[in-house]
Amino acid sequence: MPADSPADSRARASAPTASAVPVPPSAVSVSGWGRTAPTTARLVRPRSQEEAAAAVRACGERGGIARGLGRAYGDAAQNAGGDVFDMTGLDRVRVIDTTRTSDTGAPAATVVCDAGVSLHHLMEVLLPLGWFVPVTPGTRYVTVGGAIGADIHGKNHHVSGSFSRHVLAMDVLTADGTVRTVEPGSALFDATAGGMGLTGVILSATVQLLPVETSLMAVDTERATDLDDLMARLTSTDHRYRYSVAWIDLLARGAAMGRSVLTRGDHAPLDALPERARARRAPLAFRPGQLPAAPSFLPEGLLGKASVGLFNELWYRKAPRSRTGELQKISTFFHPLDGVPHWNRIYGRSGFVQYQFAVGYGKEEALRRIVQRISERGCPSFLAVLKRFGEGDPGWLSFPMPGWTLALDIPANLPGLGAFLDDLDEEVAAADGRVYLAKDSRLRPEMLAAMYPRLDDFRALRAELDPRGVFRSDLSRRLAL
Repeated sequence: MPADSPADSRARASAPTASAVPVPPSAVSVSGWGRTAPTTARLVRPRSQEEAAAAVRACGERGGIARGLGRAYGDAAQNAGGDVFDMTGLDRVRVIDTTRTSDTGAPAATVVCDAGVSLHHLMEVLLPLGWFVPVTPGTRYVTVGGAIGADIHGKNHHVSGSFSRHVLAMDVLTADGTVRTVEPGSALFDATAGGMGLTGVILSATVQLLPVETSLMAVDTERATDLDDLMARLTSTDHRYRYSVAWIDLLARGAAMGRSVLTRGDHAPLDALPERARARRAPLAFRPGQLPAAPSFLPEGLLGKASVGLFNELWYRKAPRSRTGELQKISTFFHPLDGVPHWNRIYGRSGFVQYQFAVGYGKEEALRRIVQRISERGCPSFLAVLKRFGEGDPGWLSFPMPGWTLALDIPANLPGLGAFLDDLDEEVAAADGRVYLAKDSRLRPEMLAAMYPRLDDFRALRAELDPRGVFRSDLSRRLAL
């Protein structure tokens, strides 16, 4: 075990009071965002830290797992036959401290908030004050607790790292009902960041913020003709941008394999707004648009190779060969799919698999082989993105590593999909890469140790903190975590 044991974290007793009785649980069907493997659990929605402690003490033999807004794609926030703690009832923004300065003397700020607060709500509160969350994934409908538990990353990992790198402290409710204040550098912090809720229930966090002058982004867009062209552009110029991502056409073959639309940018300064632009009147206004919700289900097979191939062709052709300085809303640049409520329904009743892996720098040939295999297999994916990661993060099960990451969605009813992805897992592991647990729903347990070298440390700390196995999930059972 590492030298800094769980006892090194500052702890305080959190015995429930007489009024701290959790909302009576009800049995519900719970699934990930991909909707591939729903299971039934008792849903408990604590409204305070005391109720959360009571819920943990009261959970049965099948244990319990915390859940936020349900945007983990796989089975990480499910617990068949056990308890699921819906943490969205703990949703207070407690303190915003804008009096700080960074090591360089620049303005700095922090927010202290409950773990059930969504990034969407933080943006509503913080943007008018001139501050932004340090890291956001492709959706703002994730909670702060979920952001830490999955150690989410965004388009700025090559500059800013993952979300947990910006967490100064967090309160974690452990299996014995104790609330521990945990800081970076401790074993419990590193196990909890990316630990998928298996070390305890995150109750609150103190998070560093990013100063911004407007709620707009200055965006450059360009086309890359193939995978090698894309990687060359990213390698040579990514350092100029805070945010960078490439949509990639995984159905393109031959000389066009890996053709892409590369989108990069930064927060627009006030002087980038035209003098008479309406945005000048309220430069920090946050007004995300929203389209009608997707239908409750669409016919199976609608997103087949032909339809996705047509979409990919149109998307690539309509993108500019090169455009600089376009002003976009934050919601357009970061979260385009959030504008369509329940967009995951477009895959039909069978749902979809989100597959994301990373391989290190120097393993570009492995990335090319995997892209070629996906292309030749004809996987109909229109939500496929390639990014570069920066330095690895301290979380023992954190996903990012220095290198390349590719994420793609695939209809779950694609024939032979399981065997095909198993083969890709082998290729990723052979290249010393890994699969993202927050998006996984089907990885084999024997692959895990090869992908996550700190797995034994994580298991040992869990055994010490939670010898009865209070915190469990469908993911933890499937992967023997």
